[in-house]
Amino acid sequence: MADINTIAQQFTDFYYSTFDSNRASLVSLYRNHSMLTWEGSPILGAKLITEKLTSLPFEKVAHKITTLDAQPSSQGGSILVSVTGLLVVDDSPNPLQFSQVFNLTPDGSSYYVFNDIFRLNYGA
Repeated sequence: MADINTIAQQFTDFYYSTFDSNRASLVSLYRNHSMLTWEGSPILGAKLITEKLTSLPFEKVAHKITTLDAQPSSQGGSILVSVTGLLVVDDSPNPLQFSQVFNLTPDGSSYYVFNDIFRLNYGA
């Protein structure tokens, strides 16, 4: 089995480069029972998750990862991945801070996103 940190790095590299270039292609990472909580709003299923991600109100986005942590989960080889970073939206000079947590579940020789929690982090 590959090292969980390597898997987490490969997953996040793919996820964020795909998000930044073609959000509709993220549908392959989710299943009908996958869950996304976006800024406190729960969404269930690959179709609705992809609809949410593709309808976000910006033309361009670039993710800059600051931290990436991974741990094995107790559920059949799942991996918990925690990411923090910056979002540059529509070439704004003021990047937004974000955090995102993924629960990756094995699916044959790869993984899919079972849980996905996203939050913007605002300063006080």
